[in-house]
Amino acid sequence: MTDSRQRLLVFAPTRRVASETFVRANLAGLPFEVSAYFGDEFPLDQPGRFAYGLGVLLSKIFTRLGWLRLAELPAAFVAWILIRRHRPDVVLAEFGFHAVRVMQAAARVDVPFVVHFRGSDLSANRRLGVLRSRYRRLVSIASGVVCKSRPMATTLEQLGASPSTILISPSGANPALFSVGDPALAAPVFLAVGRFVAKKGPLQTIRAFAGQPQGELWMVGEGPLLAEARRLVQALQVQDRVRFLGVKTQSEVAALMRQARVFVQHSQIAPDGDSEGNPVSVMEAQLCGLPVVATLHAGIPDVVLDGSTGLLVEENDVDGMAEAMTRLMADPNLAAQFGLAGRERVLAAFTLEHHLQDLTRFLQQQIRSTTHF
Repeated sequence: MTDSRQRLLVFAPTRRVASETFVRANLAGLPFEVSAYFGDEFPLDQPGRFAYGLGVLLSKIFTRLGWLRLAELPAAFVAWILIRRHRPDVVLAEFGFHAVRVMQAAARVDVPFVVHFRGSDLSANRRLGVLRSRYRRLVSIASGVVCKSRPMATTLEQLGASPSTILISPSGANPALFSVGDPALAAPVFLAVGRFVAKKGPLQTIRAFAGQPQGELWMVGEGPLLAEARRLVQALQVQDRVRFLGVKTQSEVAALMRQARVFVQHSQIAPDGDSEGNPVSVMEAQLCGLPVVATLHAGIPDVVLDGSTGLLVEENDVDGMAEAMTRLMADPNLAAQFGLAGRERVLAAFTLEHHLQDLTRFLQQQIRSTTHF
């Protein structure tokens, strides 16, 4: 058990975005006394939170103007005041681009500072490309960094982070919510869950589906590629077999997973360099007993074992994905076999509880190794 006197101060860009359930999971599940500040909140009756939101807003404006060094000051000044007020045992900054905004505060106090990288913050040109020099400074200040996959850890090492300061920990899926179904008895449905953005490969998923004759494709989510996805479905003449279901709650997604036979996701490196960390939806699907057809991308091969819990193809191999989809749709028993193996694998190593335990131990390690206040 964590000593109840251990205090965790969290800085994050937002807690309101539906897709960022992992931030809320950390706040709810970590066994610390948690105080959290978000860059998009401006409560007039809470001066500290209002000041932090204002500081982050100014930092964003300065960043867009290209004044990167000046952009570090407003949020960092407020963060420094908040650190002195809360006297935390450890500070956690969610997302690398947000951590840059507060790193100067962390550099001026004797308290361990941990940065949690998630995916696009360590890959997309609009993040890594713009902030590379700032990230080098960031990893020199941080006492520890958390990331989602081995490729992300490699990038951190290239930026100057010592391997001994890096924790690789996928966000994990919640077995209390994502319970097992039976793909062998399920309707012939492929399920895709994720934002309609390039790194999720929704257009490639649709093309692969259209390249095989079986079942329906249900797609959950929305995003900038949704309109193009709808046009592609019409062009490929599969509109009677593809359903766009919009945004769903986690409970609704879990219910859909228990109705499907195969989970599909064609993750890829986007044109702007954006990459997955380790997509939680893949782990959630496996908890529901679904076999996974996906790509050899980012942390996916760490979770999905090709030929054992699913089938993996190279990025942009649409024909190969179509063949994999055909194989599992045509063999319900194989789908069930892969699904059961996938559930056992996630339960053994990739649940939300595994992530929270890993992160708790890592934060406590930083506390023990740092003399503060």
